[in-house]
Amino acid sequence: MPAFQDARAQYLYEAVVCGSVRSAAEKLGIVPSAVSRQISLLEESLGVTLLERHRSGVVPTAAGQLILDYHRENLAHRHDMLARMDALRGLHSGSVSVVSGEGFAQELIDGPIRQFRQQYPGISIALEIYGTNEIMRRVREDEAEIGLVYYPPADSHITARGSARQPMQAIVHPSHPLAGAAQTSLQELTQWPIALLQGVYGIRQLVEYAQQTDKIRLSPALTSNLISVLISFVSTNQGVTLLPSCAVVAELAEGRVCAIPVGNPAFEHAEMQLITRTGRHLSPAANRFLQHCVQGMQAFQAQQPAPKV
Repeated sequence: MPAFQDARAQYLYEAVVCGSVRSAAEKLGIVPSAVSRQISLLEESLGVTLLERHRSGVVPTAAGQLILDYHRENLAHRHDMLARMDALRGLHSGSVSVVSGEGFAQELIDGPIRQFRQQYPGISIALEIYGTNEIMRRVREDEAEIGLVYYPPADSHITARGSARQPMQAIVHPSHPLAGAAQTSLQELTQWPIALLQGVYGIRQLVEYAQQTDKIRLSPALTSNLISVLISFVSTNQGVTLLPSCAVVAELAEGRVCAIPVGNPAFEHAEMQLITRTGRHLSPAANRFLQHCVQGMQAFQAQQPAPKV
């Protein structure tokens, strides 16, 4: 069996994550030739090519991807081992990494994060906000322990630890003609200017699918990568948008906007999910935070029992 040194896998990992050997060297604070040398030594020891070099950067070969998966697994196991050590000391220190869509951030902070930190003040939470595709990637590649995502695509590497229906709705100003309506349709929404999220978000991907099923084409007056921009568009009475009600909890409570059901099967059955990588054993702190999410978020409270831990 060829020799393999775990330490050299770190250089391969950084080169792929950073996109190039030079960028990896800058991150590690060493010269590019040192990174290249370590990768070459790893390739020599295994007798295979691990990287393909292109003008745009580096891409792992099939063998390189195996090494990357192995390295990520090791990083995840190391993190979980250290977290378990913290648990033996009574969950007095450590961290939990969470990635979420923007629409969930406020409720996370008001509910689960507040409650968790009151109970475990020594444990820090890293909450990062991304679009659906990036949330899935970060959880799949162990860059985050827990993800909270809307309308996620099917992925065998991802396990839903909690799910709840969150229908997509038309969000309008209280003085809008649709305010108070029992239901609307995509066809009816074409009468007003509409603001939509960009395509990297599950919300926009769901809208695209619903347009296909209804054979309707919406022409957005405004697109943005921020839900807050769409809410401002509506709250200043410039038009309508499409969002799940969990993204506008505060605005609905304050009466700044109204949410109207949209008659479309895809919209009605859309889900939010708490996700982890399939097969990953979460740290005690992450498991405890997962429970706080299920118990502290309104959508999960109504529909989902406590997650398996």
